Amino acid sequence: MRVIVDAFGGDDAPLAVLQGCELALKEYDGVELTLVGNIPTIKKVASEHQIDLSQMELIQADDIFDIHTDPVEIRRSMSNSSMAVGLKELAAGNGDAFLSAGSTGALLVGATAFVKRIKGVKRAALAPIMPSATGCFMLIDGGANLDCRPEMLQQFGLMGSIYINKIMEVPSPRVGLANIGAEETKGGELQLEAYQLLKQSNINFIGNVEARDIPLGACDVVVADGFAGNMILKSVEGMGALMIKELKDMFFASTKTKIAALLLKGQLKQFKKRMDYTEYGGAPLMGIAKPVIKAHGSSNPNAFKNAIRQAKEFVQKEVIHEIIANL
Repeated sequence: MRVIVDAFGGDDAPLAVLQGCELALKEYDGVELTLVGNIPTIKKVASEHQIDLSQMELIQADDIFDIHTDPVEIRRSMSNSSMAVGLKELAAGNGDAFLSAGSTGALLVGATAFVKRIKGVKRAALAPIMPSATGCFMLIDGGANLDCRPEMLQQFGLMGSIYINKIMEVPSPRVGLANIGAEETKGGELQLEAYQLLKQSNINFIGNVEARDIPLGACDVVVADGFAGNMILKSVEGMGALMIKELKDMFFASTKTKIAALLLKGQLKQFKKRMDYTEYGGAPLMGIAKPVIKAHGSSNPNAFKNAIRQAKEFVQKEVIHEIIANL
């Protein structure tokens, strides 16, 4: 099973990417990796940091897609970027999944243009996995489609349900529609029509969920248009960072609190791990014909390692085949 990796996507590329790939090869059996990017630079960084490239295939790509570049340029002036070349390799059948921490917009445009959507899927959606009080949940769409139609939200619910069932092994995942109230009559025209479509779908639709209940484990899949979804995503990320900062300030305020922190060291490490996005890997692009994973731009080696694990499971558990069978 081969994962194609954009070696120059992310804030700390290519070093963090190479380190994450090395960790993945040591930890996961049956995984082969192809790195796409400027080969002389990859070899130079690997040599400087004693990273073994012997088990990694390298493919040359001359350009790097800058996050400030218009996403549509991945099909034009940036068609020889590491992201574009990697996606073309996936489309050509030279790998089973693709991973990048580069521009989200460019990845969505490129995946749609080169790899294509699953037949019948109206739009691909960004679907990050996020921590909750009861484990984790998928947020779909996390920002790829600002304007959605009701039938798109219906498909998001179906695809998210299948992913959580297959990858997270949650039986009959609870699917909720992000809204301003729990009542069936709440929301605008989009939410009202999407509610009825989701209600008629062959999924465990539990109705509307309010934003305050999402981190508490209200459901396993949160369905939203990209605008609302991205607001939820950034709010949860911000609150997680705030909680960790406040805990740190509190426990380092005095000698007494430092002793308390020492006594709670194990529990604090567990809490930090639960709130750490790197433990979840990346966000799958649901609706694309082959597995594509978007890692966080600030991903560290551990995040890249877990994103490779996520790509491996995406392929092995045949999520896309299940989506095709249920559309």
